Amino acid sequence: MVESSTRFKRNPLTAALGSALLLSVAGMAVAQEQGNQSGQTPSATDVDRVVVTGSRIKKVDVEGPAPVTVITAEQIQKEGFVTVFDALETMTQNNAGTNQNELNSAGGFTPNGSPVNLRGLGPGRTLLLINGRRAADYPFPYNGQSNFQNFGNIPSSAVDRIEILAGGASAIYGSDAVAGVVNVVLKTNFEGDVVKLRGGTTTTGGGDFGNIQWVGGRAADNWSLTYALEYFADEPVYAYQRDFMDSRQDNPMPGALGYQPVSTVRINRVASNTPGTYFAPPAGTCEKFGGEYVNFTFRSTYSATHPQAGQPYTLGNACGYWNDVGYQTISNGNKDLSGYLYGTWQITDGLEGWASLQGYHSKSELSGGLEAILGPHIDGTGVFTTFNAANPGMNTNVNIQRILTPQEVGGIEATHQKFNEKSLDVAVGLRGTFADRFDWDFTLGRADYKATRTRPRLDGSAVTDWFFGPRLNTSGTPRYMINLDRFYTPLTPEQYRSMSSILKYDSHSWVNQGNFVLSGDLFEMPAGPFAFAAVLEATSQGYDLNSPDGILPTNRTVYNLTGTNGGGERDRYAAGIEFSIPLLSSLKASVAGRFDKYDDITAVDDARTWGAGLEWRPFSNLLVRGNYSTSFKAPDMHFVFNEGSGSFSTVLDTYRCLSAGLRPGTSACNTSTYAYSMFATSKGEPTLEEETGKSWSAGLVWDITDSLSITADYYDIELEGAVTTLSSTFIMDAEGGCRTGLTRNREPYQFAQDSAFCQEIISRVTRVPAAGEPTDRVINIRSGPVNQAFRHVSGIDAAVDWKMDTDRMGDFRWQLAWSHTLESEIQSFATDPVQTDWRDDPNNFDFRSRIRGSVGWSRNNWNATLFGTRYGSLPNWQETGRVSPYILWNANVGKQITDRMKLTFYVNNIFNNFHPQDDGFNSYPYFWRAYSPMGREVSAQVEYRFD
Repeated sequence: MVESSTRFKRNPLTAALGSALLLSVAGMAVAQEQGNQSGQTPSATDVDRVVVTGSRIKKVDVEGPAPVTVITAEQIQKEGFVTVFDALETMTQNNAGTNQNELNSAGGFTPNGSPVNLRGLGPGRTLLLINGRRAADYPFPYNGQSNFQNFGNIPSSAVDRIEILAGGASAIYGSDAVAGVVNVVLKTNFEGDVVKLRGGTTTTGGGDFGNIQWVGGRAADNWSLTYALEYFADEPVYAYQRDFMDSRQDNPMPGALGYQPVSTVRINRVASNTPGTYFAPPAGTCEKFGGEYVNFTFRSTYSATHPQAGQPYTLGNACGYWNDVGYQTISNGNKDLSGYLYGTWQITDGLEGWASLQGYHSKSELSGGLEAILGPHIDGTGVFTTFNAANPGMNTNVNIQRILTPQEVGGIEATHQKFNEKSLDVAVGLRGTFADRFDWDFTLGRADYKATRTRPRLDGSAVTDWFFGPRLNTSGTPRYMINLDRFYTPLTPEQYRSMSSILKYDSHSWVNQGNFVLSGDLFEMPAGPFAFAAVLEATSQGYDLNSPDGILPTNRTVYNLTGTNGGGERDRYAAGIEFSIPLLSSLKASVAGRFDKYDDITAVDDARTWGAGLEWRPFSNLLVRGNYSTSFKAPDMHFVFNEGSGSFSTVLDTYRCLSAGLRPGTSACNTSTYAYSMFATSKGEPTLEEETGKSWSAGLVWDITDSLSITADYYDIELEGAVTTLSSTFIMDAEGGCRTGLTRNREPYQFAQDSAFCQEIISRVTRVPAAGEPTDRVINIRSGPVNQAFRHVSGIDAAVDWKMDTDRMGDFRWQLAWSHTLESEIQSFATDPVQTDWRDDPNNFDFRSRIRGSVGWSRNNWNATLFGTRYGSLPNWQETGRVSPYILWNANVGKQITDRMKLTFYVNNIFNNFHPQDDGFNSYPYFWRAYSPMGREVSAQVEYRFD
């Protein structure tokens, strides 16, 4: 997508530098000079040429063969955003609707990370650079599996601009630059001091925040120093503070039986299509729990195989819990402190030294909700959700559920998980010129990221001792005597603390890097200079993840919780070359190639990538361009070095269902007999190979007038051999096919039982005898990463920028950007057909289109901005259609009170819009997780400038 517009008719520096520094996030053209407005003074070496993400060659024209989006610090503020990540989320190319975020990840592996997912290709396929250098990975793996970089730890006070290249760029930057590159350019050569203080809250409840920034700099004849300091704090917001998601009664589609709470303090015999399976608690039990529970008579309906199919029947009485869902946080509480220093020293006329230091310290807290007692626990095995109750009057296999209340654990704050994160990015370098036409730059740097996480959790043996006592048998379905007095009586906070502990996770990631860049003009051609850039790089990268021993799959002493450990290092060496070739006065070609050599335990060994582009300027105000590049991604380190992770999920036992003569996917198999909790483990796979990709784009930049510019680009990205994890569902379906010779639709299965594929799949499933059950029961599924996925996406990015200056009404600026996915294809596993209609598939929750736009006005000492972003439609939850688009509006107005002081008032999400209506979304939180439940936010900012 074209994100800047060079004014080809004007002085090249004014057009190029002005465009690069003052573009909108949507990437429109700008003709203002950033240096004058921000107090920054361009250095002498930048006067004639600039370097833009996507190339290492300094050039006059900012626009090149590949489109680049530029977000300026001024733009972030004008559009109402406090953090860098808030602004990046509104990028039209950031169309993924499935990212883990604070709403859906509180109980997950990376609830404090903020990933960016360009083109919906996955967070780990967008490369984050800080001043052109790689940032360290977030120490905790995404969803416990893969690595990504955290875009939430970038202090906005230190940012000068952010450049986004949404396409393959491995020929310039190496691994991970598959979907794109985000290069955060920090402030340099700043003079003076500016202090900003902003505070605000949400109008719906909670979310108070404060932000203070101090940015300044000093300079003399041969040195300069730029510094920034920022503190941001906000409070956690809970689901109970939003009336549309504070209770299970918010369900818009409760079903034929009407509203039913989740059952708790419940014991039921294991049986399907059978009335009266609940053992009712003693009278008055539900009232003991501080008003949290209600008495309720639960019902169900007969399955399709029953003569009374679809008719309701009564399960029995138990306590019901409406409000348990409200005790999780929907926005983390944070206290973030960050600082930045950048200094230069002119050693000689042709030699300059420089150093950069960026630090970040964050303390965050959140709640993943309440714990529940689901059955007895055995160390090394985990929780048995089905067990035999030896109590008089029971003496049968049962399931239980007892959800703890906030009062039992000591208040909702006692459920909080806490994160303590520290990151440091330090770099030093020398740069200079020789022969009056060659520039060189030598850089050494280290990025370091440490994080700890603590969370309260029940101990498995303590829970079993308290509620169930000793096991009464040694084989078969475990048999226990439930302590009913304790089961039906609330815990005291002291009792909870006696059977729980605070778990601590430690993680650390780092990257050491050095590079030498040589660039300049090799010789003159008739149409201009033949320019080049060459780079040599050496990088050492590593991570170390230490989770509590009790949650590891080999131990499993913590109640109903698993985790992962891992650690390893890899070294990489690279060499690259890039040429800019003026074929004609109006036609320029560029070519680039790169060789990466890996020294680690994977099968990558080395990777070769290349790229080529064309720029044609038939007129002074028109650029037609095209670009092709190959890309690659080395396997994420945790995919390689994972020492073992595990997770629980309810999965259909396809083999059991098929063996019973039933068809998976029908209600007949949708019972606890066939779908039950299974434990899946995964380990690192050193034999993984690199993912490979290719991308191309073509488009134009047209300055229709000095005040009106349009850009449009078509993009096409293809990724092969992408690493994916064999899901439990995939493995169970394949195992069922291999054992029975039937697919889920009871058609002939494509692989024979003695084939290599089936032997591998069957070896991944561990079954044990289970008395009274149709087949042996699955106790473990061995999952893991494989190079099998294929992705293809294509679409259009377009933008318009129009400025209008008037004498009486002030100056106006309209900006509009649009991204639209034309085609999306996916193949999850090599055994699957390529799904060519994935864009419109009801299971695809990536946005097909995104729009963002703004209207800015300024007159004398006043200025105002109206900003809007539109998210395209998504499938509805029942897969019968699509929900309406989602639109948010931000507005602000500011006044320069004095020469030094400015006041600005902000209203974000003016109309308090939460999510599109979906009357069939019957799964909590009853709307898709890409939408924010925060609502309208109001704030005010005072800015003071010192000389």
